[in-house]
Amino acid sequence: MPALILASTSRYRRDLLSRLRLPFETIAPQVDETALPGEAPAALAERLALAKARAVAVTHPGAIVIGSDQVADLAGEAMGKPGTHEAAAAQLRRMSGREVVFQTAVAVVAPGLAAIERAEVRVRVRQLSDAEIETYLRADTPYDCAGSAKVESLGIALLEAVESDDPTALVGLPLIRTCALLRRAGLEPLA
Repeated sequence: MPALILASTSRYRRDLLSRLRLPFETIAPQVDETALPGEAPAALAERLALAKARAVAVTHPGAIVIGSDQVADLAGEAMGKPGTHEAAAAQLRRMSGREVVFQTAVAVVAPGLAAIERAEVRVRVRQLSDAEIETYLRADTPYDCAGSAKVESLGIALLEAVESDDPTALVGLPLIRTCALLRRAGLEPLA
């Protein structure tokens, strides 16, 4: 079996891929994640997912490499990882009472294959008070998450609804699509 590599430093993606019970290693891709001028959030997620997989595949020929990226899309504007408490609070204030579309792309690069798929997750954020935002941020510290929320923990309390055909996409790696791409690369998760 060829080596399986997750081109990511994300603990969330690592934990999700572990659910498939396949042996894999993680390698940090060296990719500039800056959006191109005028680049739509969905296009940014796809470009970065493929770039991450390709960056690692170049140094690991013969491996099956998974790259993924997620961009929060607020009315066409890309919202990335906030990095700080202040930036996270500002993002949540802007998202309050609105719909946010999380664009999550996954790419697989393997010998003879470079394929990408994208999952959209529509999230309706409740109307949030400043006190709720502060309480949430102090409890969950989601500064490394696109859109400043961890739906897999207390962040679920910020939401009214989540709509997706790939439920793990919101956490950062759409496993249904990942399985389909792995099968295309010749790796059956249930074998």
